[in-house]
Amino acid sequence: MNVQQMSAQMSGKPGFVAALDQSGGSTPEALRLYGIPDTAYHSDAEMFELIHQMRLRIITAPSFSGEKVIGAILFERTMDSDIGGKPIPSYLWEDRGVVPLLKVDSGREPESDGVLMMKPMPRLDALLERAVNKGIYGTKMRSVVRLPSASGIASVVAQQFEVARQISSYGLTPIVEPEVLISSPDKAGAEAILCEEISKQLALLPADVKVILKLTIPTVADLYKGLVEHPNVVRVLALSGGYSRHEACALLSQNKGMIASFSRALIEELRHDMTDAAVDEALVRSIDESYKASVTKA
Repeated sequence: MNVQQMSAQMSGKPGFVAALDQSGGSTPEALRLYGIPDTAYHSDAEMFELIHQMRLRIITAPSFSGEKVIGAILFERTMDSDIGGKPIPSYLWEDRGVVPLLKVDSGREPESDGVLMMKPMPRLDALLERAVNKGIYGTKMRSVVRLPSASGIASVVAQQFEVARQISSYGLTPIVEPEVLISSPDKAGAEAILCEEISKQLALLPADVKVILKLTIPTVADLYKGLVEHPNVVRVLALSGGYSRHEACALLSQNKGMIASFSRALIEELRHDMTDAAVDEALVRSIDESYKASVTKA
């Protein structure tokens, strides 16, 4: 896989990043949205198999291509799976022109000081080695911010950038994702602190260490303009965070330089009992709306 071509695509090509990395905590909700109730499976293995089949339908849909989808964040099992005998990361890049990315965090600790830090990742080095061998370009890890706690947010961001340096040492581009909950009682206040802390950490990075930021669409439009323009930032992605696709796209269109990286909002029209043709029609609508919000700014 050509890392230079992937870098050029992730840094400059118009489009958005699909988030297909639902984990154990978010998978039941994603399956319900897809029309599969909790009673349809009786173990984690069955649950993950159902979500895996949903992801395969999305990845293999005709509309899912690098024309508008510049990258896709994968769950570990998806990275390790094949399509037609070809590893999925290779299939995405070589057959679809989509940059493969990987979720690497192990979930979050209980809330403390207004934030949820990432759990320890003892398998991270081994996972990063596998990711490199599979042709993955970058990796994502998620923390959560609920309250505008200066000390809590500083800890979250410091942890994110510590792990980012570890990821970067493998030649991978880290995606730093400290999500501010849209239900936060002071979302704007938390985002102001977050922006300041990210700026502090970026200032400490060597010139050759690049990161992608994945952030909640801010309450104050263009709050992250300085981060978008920072020389150490490849791209700033926007997560949908529980907004509907229409809401998320309307808010995103007000933030220059940010592009979509939606999960729930991307798949909200898909249902498991649809034909493959109907799935693709729904994806066309979702992809077109997400793409337009990413490239057309007020």
